[in-house]
Amino acid sequence: MFKNLTLYRIGPGWAPTPDAMEKALDAARFQPCPATQDKSVGWVEPRGEAHGPLVEAIAGQRILKLQIETKSVPGAVVRRKAQEAADHIEATTGRKPGKKETKALREDALLSLLPQAFARQQSLWVWIDPERGWLATDASSQGKVDDLITALVRAFDGLVITLFNTQVTPQTAMTQWLSVTDAEEWPEGLAVERDCELRSSDEEKSVVKFTRHHLFNDEVRRHITEGKLPVRLALNWEGRVGFTLTESMSLKKINFLEGVFEDRPANDDETFDSNVAIGTGELRGVLDALIAALGGELQPGQVPGHEPAPAGEAPAPDATAASADEGAPF
Repeated sequence: MFKNLTLYRIGPGWAPTPDAMEKALDAARFQPCPATQDKSVGWVEPRGEAHGPLVEAIAGQRILKLQIETKSVPGAVVRRKAQEAADHIEATTGRKPGKKETKALREDALLSLLPQAFARQQSLWVWIDPERGWLATDASSQGKVDDLITALVRAFDGLVITLFNTQVTPQTAMTQWLSVTDAEEWPEGLAVERDCELRSSDEEKSVVKFTRHHLFNDEVRRHITEGKLPVRLALNWEGRVGFTLTESMSLKKINFLEGVFEDRPANDDETFDSNVAIGTGELRGVLDALIAALGGELQPGQVPGHEPAPAGEAPAPDATAASADEGAPF
């Protein structure tokens, strides 16, 4: 389900039952694009079973799946067809179409070409953790995030979601972790791996990338001293989950390591359930450790701190928190 992950905080007061969520999503089930429509967004069955439930409630977690279908026609083709229409008007009437009419000709050309365009589909996973008040998605571009947030807010009355912010920014913490000379100074449960990207904030925007490279060295520290700060850093949680942390606190390249999914049942339904239960359980551990390492959640009205919490220190409690492919959830 998640090769990437962006975490959001669900606002207080929103706690629908799975049945209520199902009813809300049913009104926005996915429908393929009609002949002259270039985009369609709707909810599909997470298990991939036609006419199945749109909300899967497993091990206390909720899993949803949004499908986006788009059709596009190359701009050059649209312009060429519109120009043919404009040339015909000029040849038959003796006048050239003005700007407004030219725009209308292009719109007509697009509508006439859309039925011939190939449709492209992309699915986005949504994981809701009611106990912690989290909502997470694997959407990796801002455009897809916007589509997802719009679909969620339209479907669920009273849902308010905001990006999850921490007391210490990921960039500040990553800078400190790369500056230490002893692995004992890493936060509890997390280990720095061998990939990172450093970028300067000056006009040149200089970039240095280390791939499969030992990062405890003077060269990395020198780049940091010169003003190049980490925007991506590969980390490992408890030897169970690998991922790359970004400066915006997105997790990229999530990889469940050997042994995590051993002894799963062979039955498809049971495999789906166990994948969700195990996968969300592991990601809960990753996020708990990461949030703790970043000083805990930043509450509304608080000013961000500047230093990560000491290793092993738990995040401050809050009102809502408690103590592969598109066809498969994990």
